[in-house]
Amino acid sequence: MTSRKIPPNPAGSFLQNIGTLRALPRFFRLIWATSPRLAIANIAVRLLQSGIPVALLYVGKLIIDRVVAQSATGSPDWAALGWLIGIEFALVLLSDGLGRIIALTDSLIVDLYSNRVSVELIQKAAAMDLWQLEDPEFYDKLDQAQRQTTARTNLTASVLSQGQDLITASFLIVGLAVVEPWLIALLLLAILPSFISELMFSQSSYTLAKRWTPEQRMLSYLAYIGATNESAKEVKLFNLSGYLSERFSRLAARFYAENRALAMRRASWGSLFNLFSNLAYYAAYAVIVVRAVQGSITLGDLTFLAGSFNRLQTRVQAILSRFTSMTASAMYLQDYFDFLDLPVASDLTPASAAVPAALTRAIVFENVGFQYPGAETYVFRNLSFELRAGEKLALVGRNGAGKTTLVKLLLRLYEPTEGRITFDGIDIRTFDVAEYRALFSAIFQDFVQYNFTAGENIGVGMIERIADRPRIEQAARKSLADAVIAALPAGYDQQLGKRFRTGSELSGGQWQKIALARAYMADAAIVVLDEPTAALDAQSEYDTFLRFVDLTSAKTTVIISHRFSTVRMADRIAVLGDGRLLEIGSHAELMAAHGIYADLFNLQAQGYQ
Repeated sequence: MTSRKIPPNPAGSFLQNIGTLRALPRFFRLIWATSPRLAIANIAVRLLQSGIPVALLYVGKLIIDRVVAQSATGSPDWAALGWLIGIEFALVLLSDGLGRIIALTDSLIVDLYSNRVSVELIQKAAAMDLWQLEDPEFYDKLDQAQRQTTARTNLTASVLSQGQDLITASFLIVGLAVVEPWLIALLLLAILPSFISELMFSQSSYTLAKRWTPEQRMLSYLAYIGATNESAKEVKLFNLSGYLSERFSRLAARFYAENRALAMRRASWGSLFNLFSNLAYYAAYAVIVVRAVQGSITLGDLTFLAGSFNRLQTRVQAILSRFTSMTASAMYLQDYFDFLDLPVASDLTPASAAVPAALTRAIVFENVGFQYPGAETYVFRNLSFELRAGEKLALVGRNGAGKTTLVKLLLRLYEPTEGRITFDGIDIRTFDVAEYRALFSAIFQDFVQYNFTAGENIGVGMIERIADRPRIEQAARKSLADAVIAALPAGYDQQLGKRFRTGSELSGGQWQKIALARAYMADAAIVVLDEPTAALDAQSEYDTFLRFVDLTSAKTTVIISHRFSTVRMADRIAVLGDGRLLEIGSHAELMAAHGIYADLFNLQAQGYQ
């Protein structure tokens, strides 16, 4: 792939870089909130250390001037020299100690803030609506927010170091201005070329990384499925390793080519500008030497000026270089804040009604329509039916009929595009989402197999009771998972899954019993089962649902299953298709109607004959 090269624009880049720094105040408020004591200690120590370089240079000047003067007179004052050397030694020790304190506090602040960032990202992703989580653009934003975590958290140390270097540079400038003020002009000539070089390419690196966000996610995905136990069977069976590695290499090579071109241009321009910087420095150094030979300044002044100019050039170059790296980090920081500021659609309708303690009449779908954001067609429209309190309602239909989408609307994982859903006559959008969902317990076909302990895998069904072992064991008995857990080496404390060394893997049917226990764990008044037993054989699923019907006799239940031997246990059955409700009634009523349900039932029954 060839890409059009955009010539760098220093002026535009400078304005863009300055703009990114607007995120820093918010960033430092978070740093301060993370640990005020560490922040105060870090700033205080940096302020103290910032004056040490100038003090060392000045003490060095005094030592050299005193040595030269005493050599000329032949009467050395060892006590005075000893004091000066002692002071210089003490300053070196102090500088080293302060540097270690700075490194320690930097490390602690970065660790604390990095932990905070991870927690905030988890909490924000959890707060997003389900349709947002299923949007590829959302994952681009999440990837941009997560990327360069180290650079973003190290921004703390960078900005504090920047402040420290600015103070040190100010001291050095004052020292130069007192002795030889004209050196300041040469200093500008020495550092401006490097600044221009950094400015030209700082924005380009970020732009390249951001433009490649989707491809970088694809690279991560290819690397993941090529080396994980979840896909290992098919990778081996279909001999996919060559295809995956070739596709990864091809995509990685394209990114490498663009990144290499940018890096080579940056290195070429940097070498050229660095040449001018070195010429300016040695021009200043030559003039200082000439002034010392002419006797205009002392040998100590020569040492002080040369050292000050060298350190000042180094500091100013570090300041300018750090400025560009700070603005690059601030760009990623702004990505992080932009992600945190993404609106949550369900927050647009604030809660205005109290959630009832239980369902007493019915949940009613009134002319409900749903369309995925950005989609041209509706999943269904004008959908109207009721889920009566205490009844067991089964949803059937061909794949893609919208059964799971309907359940997600019921649970407020999605919001209706049209119409409304009422709970005992109250629009569910007027309820607090978390309080409303607490009325439900739901298990989906694609339930998560957590690499937690067996007890924790059940306990997540009611997170506030995850440490309640008796409740967990009771839920396991109800789902028949207790026999599975009894066979594990550590029982309820056994790590599940193969991600960690001590983990034990379960079969699909065993995992489904663990997942079903989550539904019993919550003991909610309304239970939703979206094909959680699909991996069980027909007899096992029938027995499981028979037990489930008995254990949930007083609960309102929604069941999705492709096996009609299970579906017929429901009080009523709703048949979905063609974006609408086709039929609804009991098994006997629908069979007598000789409609779509009867056709599907008889078709499946023929398969068992």
